[in-house]
Amino acid sequence: MLDAAKRLLTPSNRSNVPPFIVMDVMAAAAQLEAQGRHVIHMEVGQPAAPAAATAIAAAQAALFRGRIGYTEALGIPTLRARIARHYGEAYGLDVDPARVVVTTGSSGGFILAFLALFEPGDRVALANPGYPPYRHILSALGCEPVLIETSAATRWAMSPEALLEAHRVKPLAGLLVASPANPTGTMMDAVALARLIAVAEAEGIKVISDEIYHGLDYAFAAETAAKLSNRVVVINSFSKYFCMTGWRVGWMVMPDSLVRTVERLQQNLAISVPTLSQVAAEAAFDGRAEMDAVKHGYEENRRILVEGLPKAGLDEFLPVDGAFYLYANIARFSDDSLDFAKRLLNETGVAATPGIDFDPVDGRHFLRFCYAGSTADMHEAVARIGGWLKG
Repeated sequence: MLDAAKRLLTPSNRSNVPPFIVMDVMAAAAQLEAQGRHVIHMEVGQPAAPAAATAIAAAQAALFRGRIGYTEALGIPTLRARIARHYGEAYGLDVDPARVVVTTGSSGGFILAFLALFEPGDRVALANPGYPPYRHILSALGCEPVLIETSAATRWAMSPEALLEAHRVKPLAGLLVASPANPTGTMMDAVALARLIAVAEAEGIKVISDEIYHGLDYAFAAETAAKLSNRVVVINSFSKYFCMTGWRVGWMVMPDSLVRTVERLQQNLAISVPTLSQVAAEAAFDGRAEMDAVKHGYEENRRILVEGLPKAGLDEFLPVDGAFYLYANIARFSDDSLDFAKRLLNETGVAATPGIDFDPVDGRHFLRFCYAGSTADMHEAVARIGGWLKG
């Protein structure tokens, strides 16, 4: 009887994914704040700024109008059309609104894309270091994430040669590429991205492009993979550039042949994306001037860290091309980034994410700092870190 009862409470094997450590750091930081400590949040990739005033006003107006019901599974038609128009404005690309799918953030997009493209057991290539939920979601769905090591020789981006080498060991079904990337903030230029996509597709490898940090590019302009191939699945979100993390709304640009597939999945998994968030997202495009001002603040924060952290003692980090992350090497101080991050938080009140969240191979030597907070916090963080490392 007891054995039978235990079996009823046994979780599935597919649910046995590692934690997203950044969320654990966020929880630990909240505990310190509850004790009255002032914590500088550099752990979660979340803008400190609110959504654009246009988005908030549109949501408020929708609430006052009354009933908030379901929308079409693919999203509100006017929002899909506005997203399609965005590709013409930002990239000079004509996108049919019928190819646009609204999702519950980029996270919902990954689940839909993985289900639509891959079978259980399929191998999907990911750059290492990389965003942890890529591999965790793939594993939960029965796929095999294949980590492709990156290095300074390729500016910490996946190379076609490395992709082909992994494919020859055992065939790959998919490739997920991100530029700007998380946690590194590094970017691939259009030529490098086009070459990688072309090599993958020539081998029958399906490509997903995570473009959630587009709009937050400093070294050079980011190019959308949708301009380089009409067979790529593009995933984006209103979370980062548009400062709408908690609204949980994103989008996909799909090949025509996959739209109905994703629509059926969305109908069954979510019915539709929250209506209020969709209304706000459409209006957010009218707040671009406000969001560009926020981006300029990130650029200043980036300068503060790039100039200040070497003086504080962290003088080795990857190219800070885009997004709002700095990925710093801490090897001279520790070979345990989890312990280092815990001590940094408890002893200085600066919350950062240990590299093992993003890289199970060499992440023990790295910390990720998010610089999406205030300029004052960036100055204070550099001072606290410097005093701690030199003390």
